[in-house]
Amino acid sequence: MKTNTQANRPGAPNFHGVKGPALNPVQELQRSIAACFLWEDGFYEDGTTVAQRVHDLVQKIPDTDLLSRLAIACRTQWNLRHAPLWLAVAMVESPKHRIALSGLLPEIIRRPDELPEFLSLYWKNGKRPLAAQIKKGLARAFGRFNEYSLAKYNRADAPIKLRDVLFLCHAKPVDDAQAALWKRLIDGELATPDTWETAISAAGPDPAAKSAAWTRLLAENKLGALALLRNLRNLNAAGVKGELVADALKRADVSKVLPFRFLAAARNSNWPMLEPDLEAAMLASAQALPKLAGTTVLLIDVSPSMNWSKVSEKSDMTRRDAAEALAMIARETCERVRIFAFSSRIAEVPARRGFALSDAIRSAVEPNGTLLGGAVNYVNRLPDIDRLVVITDEESQDPVPGPAAKEGIMINVATTRHMVGWGPWTRIAGFSENVFRFLATDPAALQP
Repeated sequence: MKTNTQANRPGAPNFHGVKGPALNPVQELQRSIAACFLWEDGFYEDGTTVAQRVHDLVQKIPDTDLLSRLAIACRTQWNLRHAPLWLAVAMVESPKHRIALSGLLPEIIRRPDELPEFLSLYWKNGKRPLAAQIKKGLARAFGRFNEYSLAKYNRADAPIKLRDVLFLCHAKPVDDAQAALWKRLIDGELATPDTWETAISAAGPDPAAKSAAWTRLLAENKLGALALLRNLRNLNAAGVKGELVADALKRADVSKVLPFRFLAAARNSNWPMLEPDLEAAMLASAQALPKLAGTTVLLIDVSPSMNWSKVSEKSDMTRRDAAEALAMIARETCERVRIFAFSSRIAEVPARRGFALSDAIRSAVEPNGTLLGGAVNYVNRLPDIDRLVVITDEESQDPVPGPAAKEGIMINVATTRHMVGWGPWTRIAGFSENVFRFLATDPAALQP
């Protein structure tokens, strides 16, 4: 998400004391939310601080339509689940923004489990009544789900259950079939869904039964892309044929899978023969992206803060992994490319493709300090550069000049509050491959 193109007013210093341009509330909210997994700590800020800042910034922004479009972009373009719900919760505080929730909630609630998740966020600091617009929005969202999806996400052990949401929002069925479906939900009589969880649970401890269950799920295309990536180790342990898994990866809809998930799968699956298939699945998302003409320099931040900060508590992937995955996607979109890694020094990286590029970036320089300014100064002396793309958590121990190239793009894969870098930078936050679609878009269309 683009946060600004150029600013000349000095803002507050970053965590190293270096000042960058000032942000208005819209810009600050965009960069805080686009790469945000709620309440997950980063290197420079804890998750509670980021979540509170997002909440407070919403109150400072009068444009309800902009907030709604930002929440929808979080869900549909950046594939974030909790961040858009939190934006909606923050909008409740303003009577002006609250009116939009009846239409917004159905747009950002795309899975049944997000219905109780919204209420859990709404009641995070204690129970309170539901506004009429919240009830209408939840009711509209509820009506979109069929029996399979309701049963799949109907958690009997959850503090807030789907039936609780149904009672609270007073949803009205559109016909007798939907009325009967909701009665089965209330009575706990939904048909058991054929999901991978139920199938593997039913197989029990028998290895042969588990292998047969996984094989059937693959053959019937019952594993979603993310479930497939996360279960590669289990599939391997069950003795499932690698050829079946490779074929499933070719068929999987990976459009909603963030690029770094493929890198995680390759590192954690202990299944080397599948690396080419995982790599191909990840790079497939780049095929539909607009191509960037001319010569592009990619400048990848490998400083200690990038390597320390996990994208989430349940993941062992870092912001540097996210940056490397984006670099792999960018490599495919550039007509000509030079790639550099930087920390306290800078080094050029062979313009390899796929996972080999990640390995090359990782070994290029020792993580030690963050001299982004020095790295940009180095690149600025290179001849015939059309575009400089920096992928970073946007912290620096030295002042960062503007780009000498025709275009300068700063991609922030963290939620760091303050910007660095003066001059005509276009700033984008997030770690979805869609950041590269934005680069080839009319700048006026980049605002949410």
